[in-house]
Amino acid sequence: MASEPANPQITPPESATALRRGLPRVPGGEPWPPAGVAPAGAVPSASATVEVAQAVASAPANPQITPPESGAALRRGLPRVPGGEPWPPEGLATAPVTDVATSVGVEPALRQNVTHVSDAGTSAPAPMTDVALSAGVEPELRQNVAHVPDAGVPAPAAPRAPLPFTRSVWPGRAATHRPAPRPEPARIGPFTKAQWAGAVVVGGLGLLFAAAMAVLFVRFLLSLDAMQDFLATYPGEYHLPDAAPVGIPAWLGWQHFFNAFLMVLIIRSGLTIRREKRPAVFWAPKNNPKGKTSLTIWFHQALDIFWLVNGVVFVVLLFVTGQWMRIVPTSWEVFPNALSAALQYVSLDWPTENGWVNYNSLQQVAYFSTVFLAAPLAAISGYRMSGMWPKGNAKLSAAYPIEWARKIHFPVMLYFVVFIVIHVALVLATGALRNLNHMYAAQGSVDPTAYADNWTGFWMFVLSLVAIAAAWVAARPLVLAPIARLFGTVSGR
Repeated sequence: MASEPANPQITPPESATALRRGLPRVPGGEPWPPAGVAPAGAVPSASATVEVAQAVASAPANPQITPPESGAALRRGLPRVPGGEPWPPEGLATAPVTDVATSVGVEPALRQNVTHVSDAGTSAPAPMTDVALSAGVEPELRQNVAHVPDAGVPAPAAPRAPLPFTRSVWPGRAATHRPAPRPEPARIGPFTKAQWAGAVVVGGLGLLFAAAMAVLFVRFLLSLDAMQDFLATYPGEYHLPDAAPVGIPAWLGWQHFFNAFLMVLIIRSGLTIRREKRPAVFWAPKNNPKGKTSLTIWFHQALDIFWLVNGVVFVVLLFVTGQWMRIVPTSWEVFPNALSAALQYVSLDWPTENGWVNYNSLQQVAYFSTVFLAAPLAAISGYRMSGMWPKGNAKLSAAYPIEWARKIHFPVMLYFVVFIVIHVALVLATGALRNLNHMYAAQGSVDPTAYADNWTGFWMFVLSLVAIAAAWVAARPLVLAPIARLFGTVSGR
């Protein structure tokens, strides 16, 4: 054993296996590759393994290991140049070599010279059986067994060298930083606060422009001769009956204040009911615990009762004292005079105001519509929607559906809002001190210029505004609940 060369030539045994055939390479041709046998790597027998191991142990240090050739036909592919021959050239392919050096116990110093050679005609390297490892070769011999890549497979490319310079291009903050999305702004109805502000500004400018155009048009219209004759015939008011009283009594001023006080709170509670989705406090009558409703609805209906009582007293006193002739039209001339007064208001050449003696026809029509038309509609529709409506009467409910009441009640409330705004604006714009003395201090004169320097009515008006503002702020469950307990049961659910 010691006299044998250090690096023997190790050749794996050949074995014949049936060649797997695939699809033809040309239409209508034979399956590829041709029928035959192909070499396959195999593990040698135990006796052969021991003999090879003994030969390797006494072989020289650096043997030249060459794989045997087999008679398998070489698989050829597409040409490497247009119009050339298929590659690789026609010839024989070498059979794979089994790594017998590992299986027979080759010394580590010899393993680096043992190569693996696969079939050069295949697209992937043939498997190699590591026979030396299975035979228990000493670890010192394994370092000389080298694995040589198949001749038909290109060697892996060497790793690319690092860049010879430092990267100087900065991708920017946006490459690594993503700002958090802004939260969706809160909306009030369909628009945000900024959108509402813009709508108010744009709408206000549009209204100012439309108002300016209306003033110019009406002033041009009243400059015509026909319209001058119309104004002379219908100056904006007609004479009241001879029995009509002069002046505004004190009870009428107090009724006016109570009506304004209740109307403001009714409108506030009504708007709260429309946007209240889940009430926080409930109220139920003592005799009917199941008739539970929200505290806001109870407050709204309680105000309605006081408002109706005040209205009934007001109407009764109107007809008892004869004050009804001041707000109820007594002649058909009220309509052309109302049109004349409206044109004078729009032209900014306003008619002379003296409500102590007589309202102009436009005021009379507005007050009559408010007291005798809008107020009854609000009362009838509100009663249909309230808990006092007899729900057990099916015929009555069918004759007056609640949907009709809802379609009437809210537009009537909007009418009251518009009337209050216009009424207050005209009171302040057409002689504030004189008109406030008429309405709150019961002071006036046949002369429309009298009491111009008296501030009594003004300060009474200020006190009424303070009372209304205080009631507006106090209209909340903390204040209303103790009052509601006097008439029923208050609960949180």
